[in-house]
Amino acid sequence: MKKQLSLLIGAAALVSAMPAYSATNWGTRAGSSADLTNGPATRTRENVDYTKYQTRTTTKTYEVQDGKNMYYTQPSNRSALYKQYSSGNSSSSQTVRTTRSETVRTELKRKYYLAHPFFQPLKGKFGSITDFGYNMGSYKIALSEANNFELSDPNAKWDMKQFAIKEDFSYGITDRIAILGLLRYEMNKYKFDWSVAPDDKMDDNGLNMFGLGAQWRFVDNTDWIATASAYFEHQKDIANNFVLDLKAGYKVSRSTIYGLARGWYVDFDGTAYGNGIKGIDAGNHEEAIFIAYKDDAKHAFYVEGGLGVFSVLDEDWTLNVEGIFGHYDWHDQLSIKGAIGWQPNDWFALNLYAKTSLYDNADDKKLGFWWWGAEDALNPGTFVYDWLKAGEAKISDYRETSIGLQAIFQF
Repeated sequence: MKKQLSLLIGAAALVSAMPAYSATNWGTRAGSSADLTNGPATRTRENVDYTKYQTRTTTKTYEVQDGKNMYYTQPSNRSALYKQYSSGNSSSSQTVRTTRSETVRTELKRKYYLAHPFFQPLKGKFGSITDFGYNMGSYKIALSEANNFELSDPNAKWDMKQFAIKEDFSYGITDRIAILGLLRYEMNKYKFDWSVAPDDKMDDNGLNMFGLGAQWRFVDNTDWIATASAYFEHQKDIANNFVLDLKAGYKVSRSTIYGLARGWYVDFDGTAYGNGIKGIDAGNHEEAIFIAYKDDAKHAFYVEGGLGVFSVLDEDWTLNVEGIFGHYDWHDQLSIKGAIGWQPNDWFALNLYAKTSLYDNADDKKLGFWWWGAEDALNPGTFVYDWLKAGEAKISDYRETSIGLQAIFQF
């Protein structure tokens, strides 16, 4: 069988451009799902995950000396979720003085930082994170031949560019428990950049994900904070994901140092998952290529853990740095994320983030290379509409990067 690899793409899927979570607000990791007994995958989707919410302002009176700058680290009656930063001479404080012998008293308004990784709304409050993200993913493939396939161009680069708008919305049932919901709209551009054959390209836009869940802040005192979250995500034409997220942080001065652990159970629509393209050949016959991460995988488990620090730089500015190592069923990855937040008032914040992979052991892995709609070499003009193992695809130069801006509200 001799096949030309230049196809008009009908569908494709990225390897796994992680969302970043936390500051990036992207989540679970899956490519396309296919049933190798019934037909090719026709959609592409990337998974996601939640950022957490919080906020409620309170006031309390504290004693200071001569109205100097004050940084309060004790919990209020409502919550010790975030460290507050203020100045004795700022508009958020009032200094009252009657006689030289009297104690100077300063009333400070607690400031809750909406970009904090433990953010969730308190009782009766709403939280909203609108995430505008640009994601890039790429890797090179070298295709081997098997089962009498003859490939006219065995070398290519897979390239994905995606702009996504994701909305996370939450509501505080109590001060410690909040419910969560998400929607995600994607505008995707995919390309197989063949070394000799013409490139294959595709645009794929649509509302591709929704989810529901709950968050429980079960520890929140002077020194410690911890949350547990569980939620369900549905990726259109790909999978259903069940996610558990745990975080615990220690409060030090203006910072929270925290650890995280996440786990996914992924239930795929098909019997394999990976990257696929589908198209029509020169003779108007349907063809498809599928590079399978796993050839026989109805389910998958992903886990990741990491460390991070969230720091208040001054009254309106914050910094968040996070490192994550994850095992995503067929490959492992180490990534780093950084975010700078600006919060001018109690109800609105902007958070600029970037995330990139530092290490990924996908390089040098050999994945199954499958073909649908191949022409039978012994019977010209006869096409086999079934998945045939055409060889293997060796992966190299695997990369993922995300940048984005979050608009965060509490009301």
